[in-house]
Amino acid sequence: MDAPSPRVHVDAAAPPGGSETRPARSHVVIIGAGFGGLEAAKALRGAPVDVTVIDRLNHHCFQPLLYQVATAALSPADIAWPIRSILSRQPNARVVMADVTAIDTAAKEVRTDRTAPFHYDYLVIATGATHSYFGHDDWAPYAPGLKRIEDATEIRRRLLRAFEAAEVSEDEAERRRLMNFLIVGGGPTGVELAGACAEVARYVLSRDFRRIDPRTSRILLIEAGPRILPAFPEDLARYAHRALERMGVEVLTSTAVAECDSMGVVTADGRRFEGATIVWAAGVMASPAARWLGAAHDRAGRIAVSPDLEVRRYVGRAIAARVEGRAPPGPFRYRHYGDLATIGRRAAIVSIGRFRLRGFLGWLFWSVVHIYFLIGTRHRLMVAFEWLWDYVTFQRGARLITDYMPPLPDPPPAD
Repeated sequence: MDAPSPRVHVDAAAPPGGSETRPARSHVVIIGAGFGGLEAAKALRGAPVDVTVIDRLNHHCFQPLLYQVATAALSPADIAWPIRSILSRQPNARVVMADVTAIDTAAKEVRTDRTAPFHYDYLVIATGATHSYFGHDDWAPYAPGLKRIEDATEIRRRLLRAFEAAEVSEDEAERRRLMNFLIVGGGPTGVELAGACAEVARYVLSRDFRRIDPRTSRILLIEAGPRILPAFPEDLARYAHRALERMGVEVLTSTAVAECDSMGVVTADGRRFEGATIVWAAGVMASPAARWLGAAHDRAGRIAVSPDLEVRRYVGRAIAARVEGRAPPGPFRYRHYGDLATIGRRAAIVSIGRFRLRGFLGWLFWSVVHIYFLIGTRHRLMVAFEWLWDYVTFQRGARLITDYMPPLPDPPPAD
């Protein structure tokens, strides 16, 4: 963040014959309305500053539950909230829906695709991360990642359409391919997706079709490293591996993807796996903020910051302290709250320091934590009810395909 340049303005209410000047309020521009951006905005609620929050979308999304939208357990409205509504009771905050295109640090301006430039005294960049295909961005159309509501609904559409297409296909090989689901990446997102896909196939859809049996679906979790969930303790990762296999998921470790196309993937050892639905959960990279600023960054695009989270300057409560003339808080220290991942019904793993849980107790703990971090009592109650209903009935109510399903391609000619 940049320190403010001094500004003054003439008070229009000053008495005739004289003028009273006072410093203008500092302007804080926050790019991104994810967890970081919103927390920074809220921390400035009572500060004598004007806050502008810029985001390309009009809603804040609770990303840890995106996989449940992708697998039809929840609807998008259950895990997303309008940004304007979240900040509606904060008089000094303004929300602008626009896409940031550049930052001019010399002029202290943020430029967007649909507004005049915003001058700032302090700039907070909280733009998060996006998918990383490790130099193979051409794979993106075949293997969508999972970072936005649009990603989740697209994966849900592909998942459900695959079963619908298999039901009407006359070609046995094509039916098998349509019912193969490939998930690349064995971190928490990949593990949770694999477990949820298995539940959809084994339980939710098991009685809905007449010509196919969804329980015969093949679900592969492909991980380049030697084990899934590398951030978790090894014993919990082994438990998750076994739990996935009991659910019918094939877990392939030490298996890197070398090629990806509309029909499936090829691994580095030359094996090909056919599948109509491919999901990318193998890596992330930072937003283009480092390029906007011309700042030092690592290979993943993360900007190098000082102990107070500045790109050689400040954020949040530190900005409030500075404009109010108070002593700034001490250097930022990252507190890791732990790692959680759910594998399916009655199964999850929790690692918080030396505290470990697995199985049903882990699943209960995981559920309570995720409900707690949702925004608003209404959303907490709605998600809790949806989960209880799904648990008791084995049903998922968000199984909607909202676009036309094109005709199947003709099967390849016989040799």
